[in-house]
Amino acid sequence: MIDLGRLRALHAVAVYGSVGSAAEALGYTPSAVSQQLTKLERETHTILLERRGRGIVLTDAAQQLAATAAQVLRLVEDAELTLEEQRGQAIGSLTIAAFPTAARGLLPAVLPKLITDHPALDVRVAETDPFEAVAAVNRGEIHIAVVHDWHNTPLTLPDELSRVKLGSDPADILVPTSHRLAGKESVRADDLVGERWICQPAGSICHGWLIATMRKTGVEPDVAYSVAEYQTQLAMLAQGIGIGLLPRLGRGPLPDGVVAVPLHPAPSRRLYAVWRTATSRRPAITATLAALKSGWKSRNTA
Repeated sequence: MIDLGRLRALHAVAVYGSVGSAAEALGYTPSAVSQQLTKLERETHTILLERRGRGIVLTDAAQQLAATAAQVLRLVEDAELTLEEQRGQAIGSLTIAAFPTAARGLLPAVLPKLITDHPALDVRVAETDPFEAVAAVNRGEIHIAVVHDWHNTPLTLPDELSRVKLGSDPADILVPTSHRLAGKESVRADDLVGERWICQPAGSICHGWLIATMRKTGVEPDVAYSVAEYQTQLAMLAQGIGIGLLPRLGRGPLPDGVVAVPLHPAPSRRLYAVWRTATSRRPAITATLAALKSGWKSRNTA
């Protein structure tokens, strides 16, 4: 009988491409994963690993066994889902990933009720960028991710994932009180040409929105300050060294010396909960989705 844990280790190496990456995903040490693979080689009387340069690669036999392992793990997961569904209770471990402002602006209103209503559910949280969160959900490392996108930079999901929209999060142009636009009732993208921006780093969804929006004016935005954390952006804005666009979720009060100016057309990012479709009937998933929807609704009607 092949040990399931060893199959899981082999599958992880096949998915992540190295023993080190597989160990990180599984929460083990690299030596523990290597030991599992060595035992699996003895168990199957098959060479599974070959050295290539400074690393290792899976043999053809290992690749075939890893493909079988993926099928076995799916069957095990399906059996676990069926048992949990029959119990009708949200139990076991569940990890929610959320981008920073959702972790700050939404989850504190969701987690206490979820934990109280479902005491047998072990809820964990991981603050994660939307792109990374989607990939982690697709790999089965995260159960539900709270992600966002903008209408001009949509977030593409793998076919194996489902999503539900939680709501829309409006965003404003933020400028120092001494700025030429500070007294405006609203501004358009054309009014922002030539400005120095404080924005999230390249590759982020918010950065993509800025590039796509300003390119419609025929110019490339000047991102002078590439800053991931919104609170740091606000601190820089208060010093009068640039302008920014910040959504309202998790933003907090504006510091002295900074004002919000509406942009027309009004931009807003769309918030979604994302999960693997195969787990849709799991009570822990349905309970968490309900809590996220309720938390968003109560936050916006308070």
